[in-house]
Amino acid sequence: MEDTLTLAEAMEDLVSAEDFLDYFAVPYDPAVVHVNRLHILQRFHDYLSKQAPNLPPEEEMQRGIYRLWLERAYQDFVTSDSLTEKVFAVFQNVSKPDGGMSSFVSLDKVFRS
Repeated sequence: MEDTLTLAEAMEDLVSAEDFLDYFAVPYDPAVVHVNRLHILQRFHDYLSKQAPNLPPEEEMQRGIYRLWLERAYQDFVTSDSLTEKVFAVFQNVSKPDGGMSSFVSLDKVFRS
């Protein structure tokens, strides 16, 4: 990746959790990433989705915010685990109307970004 790429262009080239962590210069333990890579990326996406309306227009400031949220997403799994964090809907139990709990996820939720 070249420094001449815009943030959006650079982000398009990043495919793995390690790519994101390296690009944003977030130090990481490969063992933590190996076990939690999808969870880290999903948590990062979730954090950014909530912040998107509030992002400053300056790309350098956006980079700093992205780095902050990626580091936080990574740290979530350094201090916890995927079962505790429940990033994906399949891990989120909901009460059933007739009692008990369910972790059913409808297909529309699976394929929604």
